[in-house]
This record gives sequence, structure tokens and C-alpha cells, in this order.
Amino acid sequence: MDHPRPELFEFHGVSLTHYFTDNWENVQNFKARPDDIVVATYPKAGTTWVSYILDLLYFRQTHPERETTIPIYKRVPFLELSMPLEPSGTDKAGTLTTSPRIIKTHLPVQFIPKSFWEQNCKIVYCTRNAKDNVVSYFHFDRMENIQPEPGDWSSFLKRFKEGKMVFGSWFDHVCGWWEKKQTYSNIHYMFFEDLVEDTGREIKRLCSFLGLSTSEEEKEKIKGDVHFDVMKANRMTNLSDDDTLDFSVSQFLRKGKVGDWKNHFTVAQNEQFDELYKQKMKNTSLQFRTEI
Repeated sequence: MDHPRPELFEFHGVSLTHYFTDNWENVQNFKARPDDIVVATYPKAGTTWVSYILDLLYFRQTHPERETTIPIYKRVPFLELSMPLEPSGTDKAGTLTTSPRIIKTHLPVQFIPKSFWEQNCKIVYCTRNAKDNVVSYFHFDRMENIQPEPGDWSSFLKRFKEGKMVFGSWFDHVCGWWEKKQTYSNIHYMFFEDLVEDTGREIKRLCSFLGLSTSEEEKEKIKGDVHFDVMKANRMTNLSDDDTLDFSVSQFLRKGKVGDWKNHFTVAQNEQFDELYKQKMKNTSLQFRTEI
């Protein structure tokens, strides 16, 4: 199906496209359940990775058939996505038969439906250093036809620095969620770089946060199945059947590395970015690694 690339517009102070605002009222009025688990990220910060880990932790033992029959985006619906001729993200989340429901979102913290806070739901927020994040976002927007035209690398980087991206400013997003974590104890704030460095350790931390008593053997098996190369080859996680993606341009799961930004940023771009970064992050205790 042909999906026209949308225009970016300002929505309550955040850049979005109609694919994420068309169903706004239903998103805001979404009825959370106390055992819902939210995977929240800025785009291209490990969303599919974390979603898959959580799905395996909860359902591999009880619903093994899901592994080979249901793509991850159907197991973990995208709350705010609204596409013509398809059930909306809220509809998909509302009809999930699994318990807990695992639901993903890219919304900045101020847009999260209030019922998630009222029900004291557990939220896993995964974040990624800004330089690798913008590179990944650039390659994604080149292949994703329901995203605005990315333009060339330098104009894309400029837009990223200005926060004129779908879901707004990276700086606002990661800092907003970090601040919320200081007052809301049910947020597990994790880093893409830590996942790359030691996936097993991060799975253990997730189990601890979620109160799961997953066996060591099972955790080890999950660690193998969520390895980047394994997920890249897995039709249930590589989104190869998504007709909005143009795989002749890029892969959905492209590199999954820390430090690929060095292959994209010029020396001047890097210096300018560091300058902006210092200024934008000066009031937060949040720390990132751009290499491991």
C-alpha cells in the first residue's frame, strides 16, 4: 500500500505527524490496567530490543507458539500509531489477550495517558546516546515511508539539534523521563549502551525491577535469542513484512552498535554538537556514553 510521507507540525509544543495525532483523544483516554507494562523510548533507542526481551520473559514458557507466528509489533502494539485502514494502536492494545499487556510508546513523558500513572503501571524507559540515536534515526527515516522526508545527513542533523523530529527534541525526551523517574518509582531507566555491553546483566536488572523469578537457564536462552544478529535474521523481529519500510534503502535492524556516529559526523559537526550538548544537558544528572 502506498503511504504518502507526512508533514511535520507542532502539536502542544512537540513536533509530530498526523499518524500520531489522528487518534489523540483515544490515546489520552486509554484505560490502563495495573499490570500493564509500558516500553517507552525516543525513536531508535532500542524499542524493539526491549519489547522482545520483555515478551520472552513473560510469554515464552506459556505461549511458545508466538515465537514463530506473531511478529513483535503485533505482540507489543504501538499505542499512539494510527494508520488508515488498520486498527489503531489503542484498539490493538485494547484487544490484547495476554496478561500483562506490553505496550510501546515514543511519547514524551508529558503526553503519557494519565491512567498509566493512576494505575501505578511499570514503565521501562530505554535511552541511547544522542549521536548514535540521530544516526540510527536518519537511516530509519530514509527507509520508513510514513516518516517525513529526511533530506541529506547534514540537514537531518540540523533538524535533530533543533528538536524538529517526530516526537520532538531528544534532549527534552530523555531529560523529561529522567526527571519523572526521580518522583515515580515504577520507572526502570535503562541505557542502550549497557544492553550492548552486557545483555545478560541488563536482563537480570529487568527481572529484578519486574519482580520475575526467571531461571538462570531461561535468562541465558533469552540472551542468545535477543542477540542483534539473531534478531536481524528473525522474521518475527526484523519487520521484513512491514509494507511501509523500504528494505532496498536500509535494514530496520541495521547495526545495533555503539559508536557508529564516528562514521557519520564530520569533525566540525562533532564539535558543534558537543557544544550544544553541553548547553542542553547542563541542568541534568543524566550521563551517557558515546563509546564502550
